[in-house]
Amino acid sequence: MGEQLLARRRILVVEDEYFLADDLDGALTDAGAKVLGPLPSVKEAARFIASEPSIDAAVLDINLHGEMVFPVADALRERGIPFAFATGYDQLALPARFADVPRIEKPFKSDRLAAVLGPMIAT
Repeated sequence: MGEQLLARRRILVVEDEYFLADDLDGALTDAGAKVLGPLPSVKEAARFIASEPSIDAAVLDINLHGEMVFPVADALRERGIPFAFATGYDQLALPARFADVPRIEKPFKSDRLAAVLGPMIAT
């Protein structure tokens, strides 16, 4: 990605699959972001969100070892932190309260990731 669309942005990654987490990390780093995580569980992500004062946006896998990530999404929303779901699930799998949240289809393309997150956190 030639231009760094996410330069100096702190992006939280919540993903339990090592290779996908590594791909997300690489794509976000290439876009100029500082990756927070990746965190592989709802519990770890919730603890991190509660203690980390500076998160610009997040990318969340929906299913973390059989546990749905929705409590993490709720915590981010409460803090006003934008997020997107990186998932193979379709829109119908999401609770209605997340109908407005962007989905990045797995397997994702790195340019799509930056294109979705960039406008969410544009200053």
